[in-house]
Amino acid sequence: MGASEYDRQASFRIRGSNWLCRLLIGVVVAVAASCATSPTGEKAEGLQTENVIIVVIDGIRYSETWGAVPGIIPNMSTDLLRKGTLCRNFRNDGYTYTNSGHAAITTGVNQPIDNYGDELPANPSMFQQWLKQKGRPATAAWIISSKDKLDILGNTLRPDWKDQFVPSLNCGVSGPGSGYRADSLTLVEVMKVLATHRPNLLLINFMEPDGYAHAGNWDYYLRGIARSDRYVKQLWDFLEKDAHYKGRTTLLVTTDHGRHLDSVKNGWIDHGDDCKGCQHISLLALGPDFRRDAIVETEYTLVDISATVSRMLDFEMDSTVLVPRVDTVVVDLAMDTTLTALPKDSIRLEVKMDTTVRKGNVMKDLFSRKALKQMGL
Repeated sequence: MGASEYDRQASFRIRGSNWLCRLLIGVVVAVAASCATSPTGEKAEGLQTENVIIVVIDGIRYSETWGAVPGIIPNMSTDLLRKGTLCRNFRNDGYTYTNSGHAAITTGVNQPIDNYGDELPANPSMFQQWLKQKGRPATAAWIISSKDKLDILGNTLRPDWKDQFVPSLNCGVSGPGSGYRADSLTLVEVMKVLATHRPNLLLINFMEPDGYAHAGNWDYYLRGIARSDRYVKQLWDFLEKDAHYKGRTTLLVTTDHGRHLDSVKNGWIDHGDDCKGCQHISLLALGPDFRRDAIVETEYTLVDISATVSRMLDFEMDSTVLVPRVDTVVVDLAMDTTLTALPKDSIRLEVKMDTTVRKGNVMKDLFSRKALKQMGL
């Protein structure tokens, strides 16, 4: 797809003012640093995983995917599931729109965040923390996204981390403000990066299901899901055949948020609240350390991804984090709507910055008995 003007007209603009957030972050960052401890416990010695790739299929609803298998995801629900584990009680229990959902994955923190791409996450990403601790070059960690605005995931507002250890970025047509890129072209870029740079840590965003849903095009929304299913299969087939990645790579396939239930507001076209349709998502985990042909009923959430990845790749995420707290919210339209421009005062926030203890947990139920023993779990 070309430029994303419809998204720029429609994405939620958080009106807590970025300057206030930056000021508050500067005040509390010293406290956060002084309280930081190692949250990962014992190291994951002996695991086979050396590389982790996270695929985010943007804005797919459970009822059209894992709630109707094999349906339009036959590759994931049959062949790939036999090789991995499905967490079907997976949730976004925070803010169910694009930038916040992705930031929950990469930072392990649920935070309200400007959805235009004008605000960086409050906390450093797992990419930054991994690059620093492992002493690796930026080309060892990548964010490759069909949505240009997800360029924000590589950096943070925190003064002690801002502009440091930033991963390599390939977002949208040619970076922030360049518009959305077709998912097929994003897959091409992914394959180039894998073949050329051999990254150990990678996040991929496929945006077409979300984009077409916001445009009110049901058929193309379903087509976007079906295409994403094929792209995931192509990616896994490559990883299984490539000498560098075979037998040493974990693939996590999830989404940032679902969509409204048909009975909520304007249904599948939008998202952004705490209805079951928006919160109930899924996670498919494939790799040498996971169970095979298994379904997990334990509830996990997006913030558990970074905790799990850090344990697998043997690095630490700060245990003390910053969380913007929203005191007042007035919402007239759902997040990311593309049918009409938002009125100026569609959302009003009063934001304060708190320090809290990281809440993400290692998703133990995904792992094989051997892996759990090696991790001391």
